[in-house]
Amino acid sequence: MKYPLQCFWRLTILLLLVALSNAVAAQEDLRGFIPSRSKSERVLEKTFMAVPNSRSAENNHRALTAEPHMAGSVADRRVSEYVLAEFRKAGLDSSIEEFEVLLSEPREVKLDLVSPVKFSGPTREFVDVDPASKDPRNTIGFNAYSASGDVTADVIYANYGLLADYQYLREMGISAEGKIVIVRRGEDVVFRGVKAKIAEENKARGLIIYSDPEDDGYHAGDPYPKGRWRPPTGVERGTLLYEFISPRDPTAPDVPGAPRVDIRHAITLPHILALPLSYSDATPILENLAGPSAPRAWQGGLPFTYHIGPGLSKVRLRIQMENVVKPIWIVVAKIPGAEYPDELVVLGNHHDAWTYGGADPGSGTAAMLETARGLGELLHTGWRPRRSIWLCSWDAEEQGMIGSTEWAEKHADELQRHALAYLNLDVAAAGDDFEASAVPSLKQFMREVAADVPDPNGSSVLDRANRQLRENLRRSLFLEAGTEGKPENPPIADRQIEIEDLGGGTDFVPFLYHLGIASTDFSFGSDVGVYHSVFDNHRWMEKFGDPGFRYHVAAARYYGLQALRLAEADLLPFDYAAYGQEIQNYLNGIPKNLVLLHQADHLDLSSAQNAARQLADAGRDLRVKYEEAVSRGEVPPDLEPINLALAKAERAFLLPDGLPGRPWYKHAIVAPGFYTADASLFLPGVQGDLERVNFEDVRRQLDAVTAAINTATKLLKSAQQTW
Repeated sequence: MKYPLQCFWRLTILLLLVALSNAVAAQEDLRGFIPSRSKSERVLEKTFMAVPNSRSAENNHRALTAEPHMAGSVADRRVSEYVLAEFRKAGLDSSIEEFEVLLSEPREVKLDLVSPVKFSGPTREFVDVDPASKDPRNTIGFNAYSASGDVTADVIYANYGLLADYQYLREMGISAEGKIVIVRRGEDVVFRGVKAKIAEENKARGLIIYSDPEDDGYHAGDPYPKGRWRPPTGVERGTLLYEFISPRDPTAPDVPGAPRVDIRHAITLPHILALPLSYSDATPILENLAGPSAPRAWQGGLPFTYHIGPGLSKVRLRIQMENVVKPIWIVVAKIPGAEYPDELVVLGNHHDAWTYGGADPGSGTAAMLETARGLGELLHTGWRPRRSIWLCSWDAEEQGMIGSTEWAEKHADELQRHALAYLNLDVAAAGDDFEASAVPSLKQFMREVAADVPDPNGSSVLDRANRQLRENLRRSLFLEAGTEGKPENPPIADRQIEIEDLGGGTDFVPFLYHLGIASTDFSFGSDVGVYHSVFDNHRWMEKFGDPGFRYHVAAARYYGLQALRLAEADLLPFDYAAYGQEIQNYLNGIPKNLVLLHQADHLDLSSAQNAARQLADAGRDLRVKYEEAVSRGEVPPDLEPINLALAKAERAFLLPDGLPGRPWYKHAIVAPGFYTADASLFLPGVQGDLERVNFEDVRRQLDAVTAAINTATKLLKSAQQTW
């Protein structure tokens, strides 16, 4: 029965190829494709997009999220084997690579409110109608790599636990030293590992990170199971690894084969006890705090006035962590290129989860498997990509991007020689709002792909995202009174969604910031109200995240089209005119900060600004030269030297000695911030030293940035000479 169905399906695809060839003739030519190949590429893409479907995505999602599967567990191994089997079922040559890494798991996590009332926790996460919350295989909520110990101390409240929050406490005469600090987790505020680092620097003895209902609970909407938001017992697990210093295994040696680093000397591990808490368990601690009332901006969503402390609340924390070296499993599927097999387009998504991983990362894994099926069906028609495509399923991402980092470092030489781009996918579908980020050279590419992927709610992904943006702007028009029509604020009807800068917190980190490989990331909906809790499961996804699994299909199509266009293009879509312009924009913003610091005359930016202008000019000249040649029908027979220069120009931005204080991060133009971590920091060496008003180091870093930009420009100019 199966064989005839396969034959029927493949025959259908072949007939579709013929039927579509005329339908695409009138479409606009794709940027980077000569006209004749643009038409065949559109046929290929439409054929690919016909394959992913919601039923297959839902079935895979149900299987992937069937049980809790933390990195290194037996269940995690089962998920990796499932992904391997699905890759092979799609016809892709696939294998598993095993790595031994340090992982962190809880032996004991206890909290006791010892005065002025008694309370013991943490409370197990529970919703009566959700069987997943009754599964004994779920671990108690914990923070990976927390220190172990037994601490009893007075509690103080420090808002979100940011640098500015502790500064306010000091101004109020309140010290965190010797205290247990309770802070709000917050949505998109700052990485929890940064909160631990700041608390440690302020000599706190313990840290409680709780989920406030104002951020992702009942103030945001109906809590689960009625709605998509965090219920009272929901706990956000997560790593504390200081990944903003390095996402490597914290005990991995710098030299392969050398002994592991003693865990006591690991520079990326915190030395403070920390645990996550639900807002149900945080309530008795917060409502019994004395001291001054917290400022208005610090007041959260619980039904009482927040106080800072210290007193009356006193808490005992007992945490025992087990940090052990265990195996993890990375699945890699390879589609060899027919013309340029050494040139690689790498796709990646992780498969490990804190619990079931409904949105994070099950939606991304299910979408990647649909992408793999689509590529597999193209292979069955006889197609082969011009360049090689690799699909990678990472492990131990949740512990701090450890799996992708270890794999990228193992294959660093090959990747730096041959990788054109890395395309990341983490949470693929948790709503219908399209969000994307990329290096500046690929932002327009991301828009172009979005313009050609159908949105499940009508029109294209790009058109719908633009329409949603404009509707939101019109609703909030009073906030922009008097600005409409100004050059810096174009009319709402002309507004376009922003493709954001890449930050941190997911698996593009080692590829971009350590190896200099241009990267992208995207998702449909990022507000996972049950993020990192037991409620992030298949039931939540089918009811609230993506009913019907339609956006899983859209994500698979978008992901696949990125890969196909990079693998098939005549001229790769890297736009260094845009890259140079963005660098100029950030450089032009520095004088404003210098004025605020009363240091306007302390820094000469002219060399860096000139270098950025030349980069933009070189990128623009290359693109114009190609487009003029195409218009005359004179495309050179071999564009690969130019394509390799376009890809390797990103590598030119790497600093041999890395960033100050964190040499693993080598990218001169962009990196995660040290005290913001997941947020993007442009010109990180310059900005970091500027914050410390260290102008000698700022000048040194500015010289390094200028030299890196000049190297990239030389690559592009020398490539043009081969034309």
